[in-house]
Amino acid sequence: MTKADYYEILGVPKDASEDEIKKAYRQMAFKFHPDRNPDDAESESKFKEAAEAYEVLRDPQKRARYDRFGHQGLGDTGFGGFSSTEDIFGTFSDIFGEFFGFGGASRGGRGPRPQAGNDLRYDLRVSFRDAAAGTEATLKIPKHVSCAECDGTGAAPGSKAETCRQCNGMGQVQQNQGFFRIAVTCPVCRGEGTVIANPCPRCKGKGVTPDVRELKVRIPAGVDDGSRLRLRGEGEPGMHGGPPGDLYVVIYVEEDKVFRRQGQDLVVTLEMNMVQAALGDKLKVPTLEGEETMDIPKGTQSGEVFSLRGKGLVHPGRSQRGDLLVEIIVNTPKGLSKKQEELLREFLALEEDKPLKKVKNFFKKAKDAAMGS
Repeated sequence: MTKADYYEILGVPKDASEDEIKKAYRQMAFKFHPDRNPDDAESESKFKEAAEAYEVLRDPQKRARYDRFGHQGLGDTGFGGFSSTEDIFGTFSDIFGEFFGFGGASRGGRGPRPQAGNDLRYDLRVSFRDAAAGTEATLKIPKHVSCAECDGTGAAPGSKAETCRQCNGMGQVQQNQGFFRIAVTCPVCRGEGTVIANPCPRCKGKGVTPDVRELKVRIPAGVDDGSRLRLRGEGEPGMHGGPPGDLYVVIYVEEDKVFRRQGQDLVVTLEMNMVQAALGDKLKVPTLEGEETMDIPKGTQSGEVFSLRGKGLVHPGRSQRGDLLVEIIVNTPKGLSKKQEELLREFLALEEDKPLKKVKNFFKKAKDAAMGS
């Protein structure tokens, strides 16, 4: 019976790199693995073919002989490209260890690996003015800390963790599944490689205890809504010598009654009547530092925006500031007196003729009437 070409089995070209061959085999092994396809003879056959092809093509010497002489150049070992059943098991363990995080027994025990602690999140609400100026906040963080009684070992004082007898400290045990042998997490030590016969009475063998830690954090000036501050090492403690996690403080900035925010610029809306807008006036403008006077030019239209440079928010970490944008809304008067109505009708008539001197006199009369009412 003619054997299929190894490159065709894996679906790679003959000049494929080692990484391409390995990737192709991973995909096939995962797809046709017997655990995923129980009682499927065709899948089992394809799985064996892929493993055999990979065993040859991953070895530079075997691959060179195969490229030159074909299957005859490999000899007849009874297991295709494998010299023994241990080879196919070793190949399976190598590849699937990368998928599922375990290695074969032939690699030696791993024991408990250092594990980084979990990150924590804290939502902090601050006022608009505090966010603008910068402030310091005191946080109370519920978290786990290393147990003070057992020093985080989980074992009672005077005792220590013992090597797991089930897996001999490797954290894994071998199981046979039909023709295949796989490494699985040890059910006794749960992959730790050690067991605690005498657990710490305070932490019940966990190595950590719940606590509430108080932290002071500096909120930088100009911080925006939704910004995150990262406090390194202030998360949950690590396990087996692993580093602690981080604390992320998420800032929520409350809205202000006066200012609106556009990036680092501030927007404030001021109202003025149509006479002020037509003649021009001086307005008191609120800023973060207090009121300032701004000259509003003649003929200002509703919706126009004027700017006070450098009166906005600080860019975090920089001295540069945004601007204060002053939006003008011109109000149409309501509840006019008879005198005011007469003046407006006179103004309307003047608008049709446009005599400049009369227009100036009208504005003076209109302003006096508005002040008198």
